[in-house]
Amino acid sequence: MTENINDIHEKWNQVTIVSVTHNSGLVIDSFIDSQNDLAKVIVVDNASTDNTLDIISNKRPSTFLVKNKIGIGYGNGCNAGLALVETPFALLANPDSVSNDAAIEVLLAAAHRYPGAGLIGPTVINGDGSVELSHDVELWKRKGYRKRERGDVPEGEICAEFVSGAVVLVRMEAMRDIGGFDPEFFLYYEDDDMCMNLRRHGWWLMLVPAATVTHIGSGSVRVNRHYFWEKFWNIAWSRLHIERKYHGRFAMTHLAIFNIIKFVLKSVGYGLLANADKAWRDLARSAGSFAALFGMRSSKLPRRVPRNE
Repeated sequence: MTENINDIHEKWNQVTIVSVTHNSGLVIDSFIDSQNDLAKVIVVDNASTDNTLDIISNKRPSTFLVKNKIGIGYGNGCNAGLALVETPFALLANPDSVSNDAAIEVLLAAAHRYPGAGLIGPTVINGDGSVELSHDVELWKRKGYRKRERGDVPEGEICAEFVSGAVVLVRMEAMRDIGGFDPEFFLYYEDDDMCMNLRRHGWWLMLVPAATVTHIGSGSVRVNRHYFWEKFWNIAWSRLHIERKYHGRFAMTHLAIFNIIKFVLKSVGYGLLANADKAWRDLARSAGSFAALFGMRSSKLPRRVPRNE
């Protein structure tokens, strides 16, 4: 039976698609093309210098564009987009992802069946056809499990301790409840923090395997030496920020000192082996760890007074 036109409009009145871009010209075409013409789309751009904004404006003029003069990071970009959402739900989607109407319908249906779910994720397929690792146990428990590069598709809907933020439906009531993403993160670990924060506020995290989206991956920015420094500096910094946030200053200091020594030694070792890329990577990790230890911030936004969590 053909879907009633009123039902179609009602569906797209429930959800807003939010994405954060930064020099995403290589992938934004596919992202924009995958969105339904009726969908409300908000793109927060973090100071792109390529053709990202031109592509969006030409292909989908109805997109609400937020043009940041400086890059404020992923979580803060999401916060800027979520602040403009007027629908009950938002689909947070990386610009190197390709969603579809069927997947969004399945996610919305699950959200209505489970009003306690603050975050609902789909099965995420990589560009090579493999299943992405999009759900996991909480960060602190992962050392007790074998390392997994690829994901498994559950037989049915499950609650999880962590659901990847690459493409995920969020309930706006839940996001307001936790105050959005922690603004101190610039890049990396912000979805781990969001998942823990939601669970601590009593919200469920769900994976709905019947909804399937594609994540191209590794294409949202142009790779260069600066990119690698920024990536690994922030990975190291954010890991220590989340350690301090949940386990305290002493635990963070202990981990920071361990990481600085480890990454400095690794960087020297790779330098002696003439492996410049890995030496640069571990030098960035040691620098990010040092910065976190001595209280340097990653966020580009003014510091705000933290709320009780």
